[in-house]
Amino acid sequence: MKDSDSFVSDLRFTQANREAFWAVGLAVLNFLWWYTTAYGFGSKPAENYTYVLGLPLWFMLSCVGGLVLFSLFSWLMVRLFFREMSLDDYLPENDVEGKG
Repeated sequence: MKDSDSFVSDLRFTQANREAFWAVGLAVLNFLWWYTTAYGFGSKPAENYTYVLGLPLWFMLSCVGGLVLFSLFSWLMVRLFFREMSLDDYLPENDVEGKG
């Protein structure tokens, strides 16, 4: 077993945890969007619905609009917060400003 002094921190785990946090956060926001628009706009009787392109407004916002909106958010999240990382063995001497 190795000494605790010989432990080398791998910065890729920090980045992977950060990316997982952003992905789970976006998934939670997607569910909240879907739930509030589906049940918020779809709670009245069907004869009182507002229709957009032949679909009820609640469906258009929750399913169609949510798909488009959260696809855009996913693309932005990957462009802004995710980083390219090598999957080779970690060597601390090759670490340049945390880009491991």
